[in-house]
Amino acid sequence: MAFTDVSTRPAAAKPAARHHFSLRTLLNVWRSRRALARLDARALDDIGVDATLAARESAKPVWDVPATWRA
Repeated sequence: MAFTDVSTRPAAAKPAARHHFSLRTLLNVWRSRRALARLDARALDDIGVDATLAARESAKPVWDVPATWRA
């Protein structure tokens, strides 16, 4: 069996950080995005969001949350 010098191996890349959210949080995100998708143009105007942005946000998967939630 050949000896391999492990000191010359390149450092392995660190695995991506995984964020775990509670089921309650994921359910709340899902409900919020579903409610956003149901808003009409007048309601979207009231909250200052255009239809394109609302459609894009409501189509995101539940685990795609704002970076501020990933503390």
